[in-house]
Amino acid sequence: MTYSNTRGAINQYAKVKNNAVIEDASPHKLIQMLMEGVLEKIAMAKNFIDSGDIPNKGSHISWAISIIDGLKVSLNKEAGGEIAENLDRLYDYMQRRLVEANLHSDKGILDEVAGLLNEIKGAWDAMPIEYQEMRPNAPEEAGTADRVNVIS
Repeated sequence: MTYSNTRGAINQYAKVKNNAVIEDASPHKLIQMLMEGVLEKIAMAKNFIDSGDIPNKGSHISWAISIIDGLKVSLNKEAGGEIAENLDRLYDYMQRRLVEANLHSDKGILDEVAGLLNEIKGAWDAMPIEYQEMRPNAPEEAGTADRVNVIS
């Protein structure tokens, strides 16, 4: 088996494994995965700035912007109230800053966005386990949904 065939097999395995992880993930875990994806794309963009690889820098920043859009779409503003509205505005700010970082190849802005997202992710990761495992259609205790349902 050649290197390219081996690499292709590994990539195919990774896709199958990732699809299985996504299918079994709670909404909470999916949001964690999106946040991790943004942070990974920002880190890679910084590396591409350092190496002078402008096309890949732009591609990874664009990908980070798209993932943040996924985070915005996942917000349930009706159930999440003010918290969801604030997150929506913060995600919008992050997207605008990423556009600026891309335009100027500014690693400082990338660090700023990563810092903001790490703050949100830290709070998300610290959520009590009983809320992390909640499913959108699972039976819930009265009043619980209003306190924790920031995503749909």
